[in-house]
Amino acid sequence: MIPETNTISYSYPVPSVFIAGGAPRLLLAGYSETEKATGPAFFQGSLEQPYITARCLIALSNVVRSSFTLTPATAAMMKDPIVTTGAEKLRFEGFSQCAGVYARVDVLPGGHSGSFPASGTVNVDFNQPMINALHAVSRNDTLQLTVNAREISVQSQPTERITEKKVPLPVKWIKGLTTVQLFLAASEKVHTLNKVQLRQLFQGIPAGAVKTDYYLTVRGNRPAFSPVKAANAVCVGGIHRLRLLEPLLPLADELQVFVHPDMQSTTWQLYFGNVRFSLSLSREAWRGFSGEGAALDSLIADVPDRLISAMDKYGHVNQEFNATLLAVEEQAGFEEIDQLTTRLAAMGLLGFDLDDNVYFYRRLPFKLNRIMSLNPRMKDAEQLLAEDKVAIISRQQDKVEARVAGSGVTHTVMIDGDMARCTCTWFAKHQGERGPCKHILAVRKKIN
Repeated sequence: MIPETNTISYSYPVPSVFIAGGAPRLLLAGYSETEKATGPAFFQGSLEQPYITARCLIALSNVVRSSFTLTPATAAMMKDPIVTTGAEKLRFEGFSQCAGVYARVDVLPGGHSGSFPASGTVNVDFNQPMINALHAVSRNDTLQLTVNAREISVQSQPTERITEKKVPLPVKWIKGLTTVQLFLAASEKVHTLNKVQLRQLFQGIPAGAVKTDYYLTVRGNRPAFSPVKAANAVCVGGIHRLRLLEPLLPLADELQVFVHPDMQSTTWQLYFGNVRFSLSLSREAWRGFSGEGAALDSLIADVPDRLISAMDKYGHVNQEFNATLLAVEEQAGFEEIDQLTTRLAAMGLLGFDLDDNVYFYRRLPFKLNRIMSLNPRMKDAEQLLAEDKVAIISRQQDKVEARVAGSGVTHTVMIDGDMARCTCTWFAKHQGERGPCKHILAVRKKIN
C-alpha cells in the first residue's frame, strides 16, 4: 500500500564512495525494491570524458534539487537520481522536485572503457559530499566508475567515504517517469544549433520567473526567444527553467531541440562527444509530468501476460526494444505490440532514446503492481464499470455515444475514433490536454 505521505522510503545496503588520490573512483550504491539480493556489478571501468561527465552529473543533481512550484521547505528534501546500464550505455535520470523538469545524462559507447557484467536499474546516492567530489574532478583526471552495491563493499578502503541515509522517493517521480517517455516517443527534432547559436539563444532568456509562454524561432541563422507567437514557432512554458543548462553551455558541441506534436513538452539535448545531456520541460512550470495522464489510454487494453513476460525477457537480453522483431518472434499483430509498448512504458519498463528512436529497457526499482495503482482516474473508471454506471446508447463503427452516471448528474460521452468528448467539468477545464477523464476511460474500457 502506498503511504499517505506519497513517499516510499528506502535505504542503501552500503554507502556510496568517492575515493580520491591516484585514479579517482566513483562507486555508486544502489537499492532495488524488487531485487533484494546483491548481484554482479552492472558496470566496472573508467569514463573517457571524466570532466564533462562530472559536470553533466552535477547539472543533473541541480535539476533534482530544483523546484518551480513547491515551497522551499518541501524542495529542500534531497532525492537521488536513477542509473540504468545496458547496451553499452550508462543512463542517469532525475526529476525536479515539482516533476516538471526531467533530465538524463547518457554516457554512450566510446564515453567509457570498461565492462558490463550485468544490466539493471538502481537508485544511486548523490548526497552533497558526492557532489563536492565531482566538482573536484579536473580536466586532467581519470575517473573509475563502479555501479553496484557489491562492488562498493569490495572497494571500501576509503580515502574519502560518503555515507548514505534513508531518503524518501516521491510517487510523482514514478508517475513522471512513465509519462515523460510517452511524450519523448512522440516528439520530433525541429532545430539543431551550433555553439554560436546556442550562446545567442540563451542570452535572450528573460530574468526571473516567467509566467507567460515564450516562442523559439529561427530567422536566417539566428535563433531567438520571443513572447510573441509566430508561425512554426516552438512554444516553451516556464522558459526560466532552461537556465539549468547554463553551466554546461560553454562545454557543449551543439544543441538539438525536440518538440511534442501538441507542444505539451519540449526537450533540449546537449552533445559533448560521447556524452549527452537531455532536459525535458513540461508545458507549464506549475504542471508536472506526473499529472499529465498521458499513460492512461495505454492502460485500457488488456495485454496478455504471455506478451509481457516475453517482452521482459526480450528487453533484459537485448536492452533495446524493437517492436517489429518482437512481433515476428511472438507471432503477434503490430497493433497488439503497439499496445504492449505503450503499456510497458506506462509501467516504467521502457525509457526512450530520441537519437536512436528506440525504447531502452529500464526496470525501475519499484514493484510493478504499485506503479499500476498510481492512476486514480483509471481506478475511478474501474469503479464506474463495477457499479454498472456506464450505458452505451449507440454504437456505429468508430462512433459511440454513452451515458455515465455521476453524483446527482449524468454525463454524456461521445467517442469518434481517437477523438472523445465528455460533458463533465474535468473535460471542460482541460479539453483532453491532461489525458482523458474517468468517464471517457470507463466508456473506452467497456467497448474495448
